[in-house]
Amino acid sequence: MENDRWARRSFMSAAGATVASLTLGSARANAQTRAFQSTRHQQDAWMDAVAGKHRTIVDCSTVSGAGEGILYANNLYVANKSGYQLDEKDVAVVVCLRHFATVFAYNDAIWGKYGKALSEIVQFTDPKTKQAPSTNLLNSADYGLTMANFGNTIQSVVTRGTQFAVCDMATHFLSGAVAGAVKASPDDLYKEFAANLIPNSHLVPAGVVAVTRAQEYGYAVLTAL
Repeated sequence: MENDRWARRSFMSAAGATVASLTLGSARANAQTRAFQSTRHQQDAWMDAVAGKHRTIVDCSTVSGAGEGILYANNLYVANKSGYQLDEKDVAVVVCLRHFATVFAYNDAIWGKYGKALSEIVQFTDPKTKQAPSTNLLNSADYGLTMANFGNTIQSVVTRGTQFAVCDMATHFLSGAVAGAVKASPDDLYKEFAANLIPNSHLVPAGVVAVTRAQEYGYAVLTAL
């Protein structure tokens, strides 16, 4: 009789352990199937539409970083062609212009009217003339070594397929600061800045958000300083 009771207790203990193990295993399996998935937003859909077998976003936040970013974009196309025999259409490149690098997201119309004010805001002058630029110098082929872009221009990488993410927060800041300097309406200048972006540009809520969103779309991050 005692042996029977011991056998029943052993059986119940073993059964309980089995149920606990199955429950734990099921919880772990459920946790694995509920792996984090980022939410997609229509505002970011353009990132997924950029053709390419490999994706890179170049994060530029400084004046010098903007020039480096143009160089890096060029190098991504060149190295993938020479090392992997990949065409330009196989390489998706987005250059993010945020913080002070955002000044190079505007075309010559903006620089021609507000170059002096922009120059003072970001403490940047033409290295050759030592004066405030009246054009977007990253679109000048002879600007070259002074910004480490080695003759590459905004237009040259645009032709290859490069897209630009332009920080809207910085655009509001810059247009507002320029408005104060030239005694103009901040709202009017913001609209003017937003209407005069360089080619292949996408105004994003914030550059820092664009860089994180790009990673959710499979972009590797390359930082240009």
